[in-house]
Amino acid sequence: MRSLLFVLLALNALSVSAKKVMFSVDMSGQIKSVNGIHIWGDFQSVAGFGADFTPNTCLMVQDALDTNIFHFTVDIPAFVKYDYKFINGDQGYEVEVIPVEAQVGYSFNDNRWIYVDSLNTDTLKLPAFVFGANCAQGMNLIRFKVDMTSQASTADGVHVAGNFQGNDPATTRLYSFGDNVFEIIAYMTAGSTYTYKYYYGNTASTVETVPSACAVAGDRSLALIMDTVLTKVCFSSCGTCYPSTVQNTEVSSLEFYPNPMQTSIQIYFNDQSTFHHVVVLDQQGRQVQKVLNVVGSIYQLQRNQLTSGYYILSVMNDAGIKTNHKLIVE
Repeated sequence: MRSLLFVLLALNALSVSAKKVMFSVDMSGQIKSVNGIHIWGDFQSVAGFGADFTPNTCLMVQDALDTNIFHFTVDIPAFVKYDYKFINGDQGYEVEVIPVEAQVGYSFNDNRWIYVDSLNTDTLKLPAFVFGANCAQGMNLIRFKVDMTSQASTADGVHVAGNFQGNDPATTRLYSFGDNVFEIIAYMTAGSTYTYKYYYGNTASTVETVPSACAVAGDRSLALIMDTVLTKVCFSSCGTCYPSTVQNTEVSSLEFYPNPMQTSIQIYFNDQSTFHHVVVLDQQGRQVQKVLNVVGSIYQLQRNQLTSGYYILSVMNDAGIKTNHKLIVE
C-alpha cells in the first residue's frame, strides 16, 4: 500500500509540473522525406520517447490544411530550457542547420532552444519555423538579453514586457545560461517597431528605469527590420554592468587582419582573457573551422580549405562572452 501511494504521489507531481507544447515546422521549398518529418531534442527521455536526440522516435503530424506544415505535441516539465531540431527524415544527418541567431550559442551549441515558463493548462503553440531558418514566414526573431548583476536575485524570475505581448510583466520569463545574464527569443511581425522593458520579478513594481539616453518615451525601443540579437545591457542602464574600475571582458574590440584574408589572418585579443575559442561559420551558420582553448593575445588563423566568400569569425572568451565579426576570404 505504501508503494502504491508513493507511485500515485509521484505521478501527481509530474502532472502538476507538466506543460503541453506544440512544436511546428514549415517544410516549404524542401523535398520532404518519404520517412517522414521528425523532431529530436533533450525532451525525449522525460516525455517517454526513448533516449534524447534519437532521430526516428518523434514523428511529426502533417497539418490538415497546409501540407507543408508539420506538428508534434508533447507534455514536458515546465520551468526548464529545452534544445531541439527538426529532421527531414529519420536519420541524424538529415537534421536542419540552424542560423546563429536562433542557436543556443554557448559552448558552440547549435540547437534551437525554448524555455518553458508556464504551467497554464493551454497548449504553448510555437510558430511554424521554416526548416533551417530562424523563424516562421513573415516574422523576425528578436533575442532579448539583460544583465542582472546589479539586482538581487528573486524567485519570481526575470521578465520582459512590451507592446508585443500586452505589456504584461508576468508573461515572458527569461532564462539564464550563466553569469547573471538572462535572455529569451521571441518571434514578431517583420517591419514593426516594438517597445519593451525588463523586470526583476513579475509585477509592475519590479520594472527597470530606462535612462533617457537610451529611452523612447521611457521605454526601450527597436524597429525590427531583420533577425536581431540585442546587445546585452545592464538592468536600468544603457550599457554593461561593469564599473569603470573593472576590466571589461567583452571581446568585440578584438582586431584581426588582413581582411579580406588570402592565406591567413592575425587575431589580436584585447580583453586579457586566459583563453579563447575561435570558430569560422559559413553564411548558413555551419562550422567550417574550430580552434578551442587558444592561449595568448595573438593567434594566426590559417585559411586551410576555405573557399572565396563571406564568413563569420566567432570568438568566445573564458567568461563565455561571444562576438561575431564579418570575415572575407579572397
